[in-house]
Amino acid sequence: MNFLTIGHRGVMGVEPENTLRSFVAAQEAGLDVIELDLHLSKDGALVVMHDADVDRTTDGAGPIADKTLAELRALDAGRGERIPLFEEVLDAVRAPLQAEIKDTRAARALAEVMNERDLAERVEVSSFHDEAIAEIARLVPGVRTALVASRYGTDVVDRAVAVGAATLCLNIRRLTLEIVERARKADLRIFGWTVNTQDHLRLVRALGLDGATTDYPEIKRTGRFTA
Repeated sequence: MNFLTIGHRGVMGVEPENTLRSFVAAQEAGLDVIELDLHLSKDGALVVMHDADVDRTTDGAGPIADKTLAELRALDAGRGERIPLFEEVLDAVRAPLQAEIKDTRAARALAEVMNERDLAERVEVSSFHDEAIAEIARLVPGVRTALVASRYGTDVVDRAVAVGAATLCLNIRRLTLEIVERARKADLRIFGWTVNTQDHLRLVRALGLDGATTDYPEIKRTGRFTA
């Protein structure tokens, strides 16, 4: 099985995260999949951003949910980049995407776009929220889903199975061989995050994971040689 390298918010280690510039750079670096995050604006636009507010990654302040798309577009998301719409990312890159639902309200809006553009094959949907995964699975026939977890135990496998997820995206700092073995018995794929060093890369390869989410494109180049 091929080891997949997933660009975290594009290549956020070298470009402004969750921007078109970052996503294009991830594709040009040859990363296998591009990961991004989704929220809804006040007026229902599906915008690509990680945090619930704009303070950390733009020159603005306040919650995304309190701002219209026009207000969000007026902000600088780094190096002159603007907060993109999910649809703009679809058009800007050809790579497969892993779209993480941050705001559970975004599940329905994402489902509408995925059904309109027949994206079940291209876009895997992930979330920390079990209910968001269950919702997108109900709304998009054939969608591939992934449960994301930071603080977890072996019960994370049962949670993934319960919502029909095919993949676990797990914080490598808590990952154990026992969890990997339980996941394999349940026929789940496992991606580790965030893999930014050679030590982290050796760990995920030693555990036999299916892929790694990284901030840096060079992990793609070195990953193929790391046992």
